[in-house]
Amino acid sequence: MAPDRVKKLIDDMEEEVNSIKKNAITYSWYMRGGVSYEDILNMSRFERDQIAKLVEQNMDTTKKSGLPFF
Repeated sequence: MAPDRVKKLIDDMEEEVNSIKKNAITYSWYMRGGVSYEDILNMSRFERDQIAKLVEQNMDTTKKSGLPFF
């Protein structure tokens, strides 16, 4: 593989890792300690996607109900 393609691959992987870490921090905050950062990092992509959907549903419910989020 050409050096420029290797660099692009590494850069893409680093971006994906940083995105996973950022999402894990966000999800652990939304889960209010019910799931730790480390637990989320050890989850599969499917499991993280399901947490994201749960968070979105709860945010929508909170907005529609007018109840405070915090």
